Amino acid sequence: MEGLSKPLPLRVRSIIVSVAILVCALGLWELSIPPQQAAGELTEYELLTGGGAPKAGIPPPSQVMTKAWEQLSDPFYDAGPNDKGIGIQIGYSLYRVLTGYFLAAAVAIPLGFLIGMSPLMYRALDPYIQILKPISPLAWMPLALFVIGDSQASAIFVIFICSIWPMLINTAFGVANVRKDWINVARTHELGSLKTAFIVILPAAAPTILTGMRISIGIAWLVIVAAEMLVGGTGIGYYVWNEWNNLDLTSVIFSILMIGVVGMILDAIFGAVQRAVQYAE
Repeated sequence: MEGLSKPLPLRVRSIIVSVAILVCALGLWELSIPPQQAAGELTEYELLTGGGAPKAGIPPPSQVMTKAWEQLSDPFYDAGPNDKGIGIQIGYSLYRVLTGYFLAAAVAIPLGFLIGMSPLMYRALDPYIQILKPISPLAWMPLALFVIGDSQASAIFVIFICSIWPMLINTAFGVANVRKDWINVARTHELGSLKTAFIVILPAAAPTILTGMRISIGIAWLVIVAAEMLVGGTGIGYYVWNEWNNLDLTSVIFSILMIGVVGMILDAIFGAVQRAVQYAE
């Protein structure tokens, strides 16, 4: 019938539902915190003794938004070793993550090609991969600090060791599962191994390789926060820990949200690259 309007597209409806959920969650959060808790209240002992500092309470969303405005209005200020803007802290973390990540890619992708193209190398290296892969990246931190002797280089090494396995495994899987008739066509045209790898195998395995790289960047961003809490100095992880030591829960919650936003952006970038290399079977 002409009087009936067309339903909104699924994308628009999903955005409306997401915004509604966010508004409801923030409203419930705001209303569930009494004003005295948001501002800080004295403990029972402090009330009886007539002294003491206010006990830190969970801040409402309004305080977190105010803190976000303060921090994001000047994200790159530098007032000393323990007082840097959120932009500088995220910049340090991204530098460590991307350095360790691309070092891991430089090792994992060629090695994954070798494993995927050679059953002999797969059988020879698989036991070492299975032993090293389950080790928590942070378990390497004490050894890295002792051997390397530098906290920043140690954090980069931890990112390297946690990023290498998803890329290595996905590259080997993608290379090993390239359709055999494509490789046979390359042999028919008398292409060498190197040309076959670049012209035939790499484009075919690219979606699987990008999947491993996308998983790795998420793990790397997850690990750097914990690593920076251990080594201190600079970075978003150190920022979270420092604000916790200052009992500034508003800054802690704000930094947690920033960690999530940066992680989402990194994942979206690799997701876009992954979609760009998809091909039709």
